[in-house]
Amino acid sequence: MSGGACNFLSAVISNNASAARLRRRWKAADYNLESTMGSGQAFRWKPHDGGWVGIVEERWVFLKRKGGFIDAAVAVPCQNWRWLEDYLQLNVDYAQVIRGLPQDESMRRAVECCHGLRLLRQDPWECLASFILSSTKQIVQIQQVIELLCQRFGAPVAVPAGWPVVNAFPTAGRLAAVSEAELRGCKMGFRAPYLLEAARRIASGRPDLGGLPHLSMVEARKCLMELPGVGRKIADCALLFSLGFAQAFPVDVWIQKALQECYFSRDQKISLPRMHALVETRFGPWAGYAQQFLFHYFRVIQRKR
Repeated sequence: MSGGACNFLSAVISNNASAARLRRRWKAADYNLESTMGSGQAFRWKPHDGGWVGIVEERWVFLKRKGGFIDAAVAVPCQNWRWLEDYLQLNVDYAQVIRGLPQDESMRRAVECCHGLRLLRQDPWECLASFILSSTKQIVQIQQVIELLCQRFGAPVAVPAGWPVVNAFPTAGRLAAVSEAELRGCKMGFRAPYLLEAARRIASGRPDLGGLPHLSMVEARKCLMELPGVGRKIADCALLFSLGFAQAFPVDVWIQKALQECYFSRDQKISLPRMHALVETRFGPWAGYAQQFLFHYFRVIQRKR
């Protein structure tokens, strides 16, 4: 990265009044950017200079935690920052969430380990497509596939002077117009036909992703699972990370291990339906936060082991 980009970052998080529309600060005492951006719910954030760089609503964004505040910087002047407040879910009452979680020992350890972990409110299409691409892949591999997809089919995004070229996540309409072979060229393998058909259906409004938050969680999940390549886990990821259903609880391999260790006897083989039944009765209206705490906690423990 050139010195120009570094100078830009220094300017927009300074107190320079001329940069007022390029930066914003929020008080956020209980917000852990590292845990949130690295927790596997979004795949385009990259650590940089003690903060994180990503793309939100086709805007280049730099975020950095400083004391009890979050500093944000953008490349294009911005007067209304509601889009980023919504994405970061800054108005969620974190203390209320924690009080609403189960008070068992396992959850207490997970919350202590991952204190400040938050949920993001992502673009529904980008979130859904990303998790279609996530099937049977590690996070680093998912990031690589998505980066290729954006480079080849995404629209350019304005960036600071000297910053490398960055593209937005391609729209459903854009991907609906490409071939399966072109998608396979992004190293997504068997997921290519699923993504292509999902893009075609979403581009035609079947389903209307914007209307799903107005349905019940069960109805919205059913609509998503009618898409090719979308099972319950992927549907629940879209519900939780982009559509505002805080009670959604995606169950993947990591979560199965966590639930098995925390809430069942280790020598029992617990079926997926039984785990879903536990989730529906134990974790309450903030179940999605419980899921993220358990998911990230067990990944942290595994890395230490």
